[in-house]
Amino acid sequence: MTEYTKSPKAIANLDAEQYYVTQESGTERPGSGKYLNNHAPGIYVDIVSGEPLFASTDKFESGCGWPSFTKPIDTHYVNELRDMTHGMVRTEVRSVYGDSHLGHVFPDGPPDKGGLRYCINSASLRFIHRDDMEAEGYGEYIAQVEKEASDEY
Repeated sequence: MTEYTKSPKAIANLDAEQYYVTQESGTERPGSGKYLNNHAPGIYVDIVSGEPLFASTDKFESGCGWPSFTKPIDTHYVNELRDMTHGMVRTEVRSVYGDSHLGHVFPDGPPDKGGLRYCINSASLRFIHRDDMEAEGYGEYIAQVEKEASDEY
């Protein structure tokens, strides 16, 4: 089993926005994220630890300005914490081993897919294309991105 960690080297390699989002619980501007309009098959992993977080087949267009997913690849890699900042009560989403701030989860996702919307900052993610997943050590998740085209948005 792969070990995922938050290393000083990974933190040092973050750009200013990635650091702000993942380490300071910041938020990128809506509509600005590099993965908002990514429709390629693959998975999204924590930019700090490499933990597998979301599959492209669970990504959907929510209109909120950030990449949205109906569920994580594996709930063992995602922590959901009560967030009472900014005068709101929300559920923050963080990676387990990297402890990166990823975004928030809301109960307004597609009802036929469980009803959740994981609203995630692109700056907290690294995308691994389907064709590169095996070589990068994520082969066990390939089946999750090889659903029929009719399952994708």
